Amino acid sequence: MTSTRIYVARLTGLSVFDPNGDLVGRVRDVVARQADPPHVVGLVAELPLRRRIFLPIGRVQSIDAEAVVLGTGKVSLRRFEKRPGEILVLQDLLDRQVTIVDSGRTATVADVAMECDRTGQWYLTRVAVRELGGRRGLNPLAGRPGRRGHLHQLEWDQVSGLAGTARAQGTAALLEQLEEMRPADIADLLQELPAARRAQVAAALDDERLADVLGELPEDDQVEILASLDRDRAADVLEEMDPDDAADLLAELPQRDQDELLGLMQPEEASPVRALMAYLPGTAGSLMTSEPVIMTPDATVAEALARIREQQLSPAVAAQVFVSRAPSATPTGRYLGVVYFQRLLREPPGSLLGGLVDNGIDPLTPQTPVVEITRRLATYNLVAMAVVDDADRLVGAVTVDDLLDHLLPPDWRDRDAAPAVPAHG
Repeated sequence: MTSTRIYVARLTGLSVFDPNGDLVGRVRDVVARQADPPHVVGLVAELPLRRRIFLPIGRVQSIDAEAVVLGTGKVSLRRFEKRPGEILVLQDLLDRQVTIVDSGRTATVADVAMECDRTGQWYLTRVAVRELGGRRGLNPLAGRPGRRGHLHQLEWDQVSGLAGTARAQGTAALLEQLEEMRPADIADLLQELPAARRAQVAAALDDERLADVLGELPEDDQVEILASLDRDRAADVLEEMDPDDAADLLAELPQRDQDELLGLMQPEEASPVRALMAYLPGTAGSLMTSEPVIMTPDATVAEALARIREQQLSPAVAAQVFVSRAPSATPTGRYLGVVYFQRLLREPPGSLLGGLVDNGIDPLTPQTPVVEITRRLATYNLVAMAVVDDADRLVGAVTVDDLLDHLLPPDWRDRDAAPAVPAHG
């Protein structure tokens, strides 16, 4: 059953189903036409391939806390574009600085309610705002109160500053919406934001989160966001990125900027990035990560399983443990072989990795070309392969996700380059 009043921020991420129960996508925003009060005309939904489409509100059969269900009829798969006179509620109003009419106090928009009248028309009717204030004042980085002020739920006409260009728009409420989103989804949202708003959000994300998001953005957007940060913060973010991703991003910058940022990074963080940037493009050395899971032969199965359970590891990196003599940081001691995740699950916890290594597949060298890497990963059905130098030391590993990044068109992360999506039904 559809509620008569719904707060828009709570719709974010809700699944959208067609009348047959098939998933169409997920709600990303609400579209309203400027009026007094604004008339809700539809939802923005994101399809599985990141294409955002418009769903007319008249097509919506029901909305509840679990899902949005569409009625019968066709859905246009044309990419959504905001028209003149339209408002994207979350993008344009969330965190906007406004004035409470009765008191004259300044506040920020925390949420907006849409309500259905007796004729079935939806309007934006109420606004949840939080007063600015508190003895700590404003956080200049995030544009939000240093201490949470009073929350008010007011009628639309009891708040001024909702129409027209935003006087100020912070990031606090938007960041709350991003907390549960994957880095790839946050990257997708950032591409929708105006440049100034994008820079605000990037500045307010912590270093680790921003590093993950940058790795999901097209190169041009990565460079733009990095340039919007001060140099010390940019170096901190680069330190949080995987060395191969940091190397790829730095390669897009002028030599002077590369040298400056590498100089600001901690030496132990900059060293593997410099090493990766020295390899020729299109080779294993240029694609590999210098931080795969590496353990010595006297480590146990239990220790290996604990290591690959670490949350920050990608599935491709966590699918195997590379075994080498000490030291276990790249470049390691002599490379011995690999133990795959499935083998670890079959062995007693106390078994030593040295007795379980598989060394039947020759590792790659830093000079191995992409064509040969692709052939060998496909031949042996692997998601990663070791890369060793002339001294038989492990220097890194090429994972299938890094290989795909290289094989796909340069603009594959760009929303506007997304392929057409087949119609439902």
